[in-house]
Amino acid sequence: PGSASLVHAPKKAKRRQQQGEGGSSNVFSMFEQSQIQEYKEAFTIIDQNRDGIISKDDLRDVLATMGQLNVKNEELEAMVKEASGPINFTVFLTMFGEKLKGADPEDVILSAFKVLDPEGTGTIKKEFLEELLTTQCDRFTAEEMKNLWAAFPPDVAGNVDYKNICYVITHGEDKEE
Repeated sequence: PGSASLVHAPKKAKRRQQQGEGGSSNVFSMFEQSQIQEYKEAFTIIDQNRDGIISKDDLRDVLATMGQLNVKNEELEAMVKEASGPINFTVFLTMFGEKLKGADPEDVILSAFKVLDPEGTGTIKKEFLEELLTTQCDRFTAEEMKNLWAAFPPDVAGNVDYKNICYVITHGEDKEE
């Protein structure tokens, strides 16, 4: 009750004035610099046409590169409507900030994997995960991939249990390295 928080302000009030980068974007203070950099990389990957705004077309294109070819227009519409206006980087970061507030890191990582598992199988194809990890953002080396598969071997069908990966990422297995 002491300090006025942006969260409780009516949405229209702050967004009406088109504020530049230095405006009231204290959303950046919620994240470490390294996290902001990672979100920026993710934003850049999703912003397929590089116009600085994530649109339905950007979402459709990025989902298509991940093998999701038949995403309904309504689903894309719903994703874009989660924001109150155009999704630039600050809005993108704010959306994550709101979603992550008080979130358990394991749930956050699990949610990220679930995006890649629309059927909800609890697994992800080894080839797909390997392609993502070796071609996007902080690319894994061949050695890192070898270590990943040694720690989390895929089943005979080539599926990887990502719930197990999430557990180990957040709870650790052997921290003495």
